[in-house]
Amino acid sequence: QLQENQDEIENMMNAIFKGVFVHRYRDAIAEIRAICIEEIGIWMKMYSDAFLNDSYLKYVGWTMHDKQGEVRLKCLTALQGLYYNKELNSKLELFTSRFKDRIVSMTLDKEYDVAVQAIKLLTLVLQSSEEVLTAEDCENVYHLVYSAHRPVAVAAGEFLYKKLFSRRDAEDDGMLKRRGRQSPNANLVKTLVFFFLESELHEHAAYLVDSMWDCATDLLKDWECMNSLLLEEPLNGEEPLTDRQESALIEIMLCTIRQAAECHPPVGRGTGKRVGSK
Repeated sequence: QLQENQDEIENMMNAIFKGVFVHRYRDAIAEIRAICIEEIGIWMKMYSDAFLNDSYLKYVGWTMHDKQGEVRLKCLTALQGLYYNKELNSKLELFTSRFKDRIVSMTLDKEYDVAVQAIKLLTLVLQSSEEVLTAEDCENVYHLVYSAHRPVAVAAGEFLYKKLFSRRDAEDDGMLKRRGRQSPNANLVKTLVFFFLESELHEHAAYLVDSMWDCATDLLKDWECMNSLLLEEPLNGEEPLTDRQESALIEIMLCTIRQAAECHPPVGRGTGKRVGSK
């Protein structure tokens, strides 16, 4: 009897889906399209056994191309709710491979709110499986840490931090109490310097620091470590910093001190709603 009741309810749900959703997810009114996508996201999250499969997910994937920003935004927030739950990751693999390129392209969406949520979604994808995103996909997000729009830059900073800075080796655990050049932050500071030099936007250290300020404050305020990298001799087997790397580290260090003292983003970085013309 329980099975019969469940089958009957599923048949009703499918009837609602085919009779209402399939017709209305392409409604002429953007608000109705947005409601449809928001609800299908809730259905897939609450009843993943029945709804979290590609015959339903594809509608969210297609709607990511909607001409209205509010609808694209609902697609991304619906997907975030699914990717956030690691138990659902295996059911999302085909969708990810099929629509990943579209999500990456949405990090440059003309609506800032959409771009921010696209980056946040990619951060969740990164946490679910590192192999899914190619080096090129990641680089497309990395360079957004230099965006003039702060929410986009901060979201990109968190993505960058999760990808390059948040993994610790087992041997680092034994170094947690060490300070200066021997602390686990030493390698992370070097990684930051290497990233800054490779990005070749040398006049924008303040933007990079501001982007990572919220997620990597402890690292960016470890001035003792930065000082020792500049002043102390390298440890055995450790590559010394080149003059160019030292100059970059000094510039980053100055920006972190200014950010800590002034407590506001650098000049030229704001929170406007839309992307300006190129």
